[in-house]
Amino acid sequence: MKQRVCVIGAGPSGMALLGMLNKLKDQGYPVEVTCYEKQNRPGGLWNLTWRTGTDEFGEPVHCSQYQDLFSNGPKECLELPSYTFKDHFGKAIPSFPPRPVLIDYLRGYWKHMGIEDADVKTNHCVRDVKFDEQSNTFTVRVTDLKANVDVIEEFDHLVVATGHYSTPNYPEFAGVETYKGRILHSHNFRNAREFKGQNILIVGSSYSAEDIALQCYKFGAESVTISYRTAPMGFHWPKGVEEVPLLTGLDGKTCHFKDGSSREIDAIIMCTGYLHNFPFMPTELRLKSTNILYPPNLYRSLQWHGVSEGTKNVDGRLFYMGMQDQVYTFTMFMLQGLWVANVIKGLLQTPPYSECKKVIEADTASNADLNDCYKQIDSQSAYVKQLADDVGYETDLDVGQMFYEWVHDKNEDILTYRDKSFISKFRGDKAPTHSLPWLKCYDDSVNNFVGK
Repeated sequence: MKQRVCVIGAGPSGMALLGMLNKLKDQGYPVEVTCYEKQNRPGGLWNLTWRTGTDEFGEPVHCSQYQDLFSNGPKECLELPSYTFKDHFGKAIPSFPPRPVLIDYLRGYWKHMGIEDADVKTNHCVRDVKFDEQSNTFTVRVTDLKANVDVIEEFDHLVVATGHYSTPNYPEFAGVETYKGRILHSHNFRNAREFKGQNILIVGSSYSAEDIALQCYKFGAESVTISYRTAPMGFHWPKGVEEVPLLTGLDGKTCHFKDGSSREIDAIIMCTGYLHNFPFMPTELRLKSTNILYPPNLYRSLQWHGVSEGTKNVDGRLFYMGMQDQVYTFTMFMLQGLWVANVIKGLLQTPPYSECKKVIEADTASNADLNDCYKQIDSQSAYVKQLADDVGYETDLDVGQMFYEWVHDKNEDILTYRDKSFISKFRGDKAPTHSLPWLKCYDDSVNNFVGK
């Protein structure tokens, strides 16, 4: 009897799973897969849109990316061994590609894995999921957004691959309601050019704060002030970019900070993170997590087991993919897809609940010690290797040393680290340098980046 599988989300994680289920189609249990995606094509966050707030159907916009976004890590750290960048583009390309190059590469990989856009039910938004303990099945209600009708389907397995970088987290600050400038979250940031000549405040101290600060500097902001809560990023910022302690209040267009300083600010960009948000899931099956390396209730950070109070177990039939903080990306998603596919098809038997519970609790507890980037790199390198060992995947995906080098380059010069070249782990060739340094490259098109 075919196992009916529902995949919610067709970004890099969901598509990785579809590819692996297709690769294993002649092994294990036969499956019938339905993938729902609320956008008009697969791609997840990598689908850029000009829209913010809501889309054409009144649904929350998923995209959190922007024009002129370049990879903030070397492509050699996310390159897929079975389909390298050189396989896709027919030539070696520089190490830090822009967004259009990366989504073009992903689409090529999905096609290489035998998955087409037509294999995904796009413009379909999942509204509600219920689990029947008697039949061990999920009932999923989904809206066909174009037809404006609801459809109800039943499945044996459910995989949530909707990501966790699309529901913005907004902090509150005294005086924010009467601030006289513009306030937006990084989720709604689309183009740094609009802030040319302005004094910008970035609230936050993680990757989006770092990159949007650099974007605003690159495209001509008068000044960029970065307000941190716990500790500064500490890079050697160029003149005009400065880090200050936490924003404490606003008065007109004047922003006040914890160290007693203040300055006039034209626009505030909240780079304050995202919420794990799965409103379609029942409370007892809903992942509740912050952006950590080992989310609660997930064996191998993938298979749901109701460990926390108020949760329920569903016999290992529920999975969440790509829900942890990420050092590794495409290669980790590929292995997660292979792991989940193996479990669903009966090719990998996971331990009994009691053993899974112990592993989950130990992994969750380990988050407390992962308090610097080197520990995080090492931990996720070990995690990726664990997934590979579980499914017998033999290609070595460990790029921890490359990540170390990347961290060194950023600390040495935050403006030029994207101009460095790395060696492909799977082809052995060193990436060429682009004809322009990142700071002077204003064209993020595929033709410009790959053709020069």
